[in-house]
Amino acid sequence: MQANYVFRVTVQLDPPTAHLDPDRFETVCRLPAATPGTDGWLFFQYNLWRGDIADADHMQSLLMEKLGVEVIEASFSELETDSAYRAALESEIETDLSRFNADSVDAVVHQHLGSSIHVRDAEAIPDA
Repeated sequence: MQANYVFRVTVQLDPPTAHLDPDRFETVCRLPAATPGTDGWLFFQYNLWRGDIADADHMQSLLMEKLGVEVIEASFSELETDSAYRAALESEIETDLSRFNADSVDAVVHQHLGSSIHVRDAEAIPDA
């Protein structure tokens, strides 16, 4: 069971003893998704809305902490997941729909991830 939250990020490098050109570039960042039901599994609820970042400043700070470099811009690309993770996520959401103020699992997934969830073979999902 494997999944990653995938972001496009623009980072700024400013080394104290060198000059870089370019010193700003775009790259892909993958954050491993916590196993549904464990600490951190509600990342999507706290950070995403309709397939976009809900709070850009917060997400930039979070990504700066994870990456150790200045993040100028960030956008959510997708939750890449295998079918086992997706099934576990949906099962965990279903156990407490009231937490999400929704009537169905599909509504929760759409509210937070939009259509930005892609199921792949586990072997095709890079380790974060």
